[in-house]
Amino acid sequence: QVQVVESGGGLVQAGGSLRLSCTTSGLTFIAYTMGWFRQAPGKEREGVSCISASGSRTYYADSVKGRFTISRDNAKNTLYLQMNSLKPEDTAMYYCAADACDPYGGRWFAKRPNINWGQGTQVTVSS
Repeated sequence: QVQVVESGGGLVQAGGSLRLSCTTSGLTFIAYTMGWFRQAPGKEREGVSCISASGSRTYYADSVKGRFTISRDNAKNTLYLQMNSLKPEDTAMYYCAADACDPYGGRWFAKRPNINWGQGTQVTVSS
């Protein structure tokens, strides 16, 4: 059974930084593209960043480009999202998922029925 656990969220002032982590079990982590998504209240889940299985290719939504950095440690089955220069509009629940994006074409597949979502980690940025 695939399990996904996100952590690292919190309350931060605008301009601050947070580092999110995502650990997985039950899947061959090194074989999968991984992605970060977020969902604000009343809004649809949106793609934030995507990284290829090897880590050699990354993709970012325009809204976070230049501020967020995605990375992965395949030896630890862990995905990261370093978030700098945070803005109030970054406030959302953040989720990670396997095989839910394409870093080469910049495509997001959040609505695939077989995606295993974790509980998410809340990021709140105060102004």
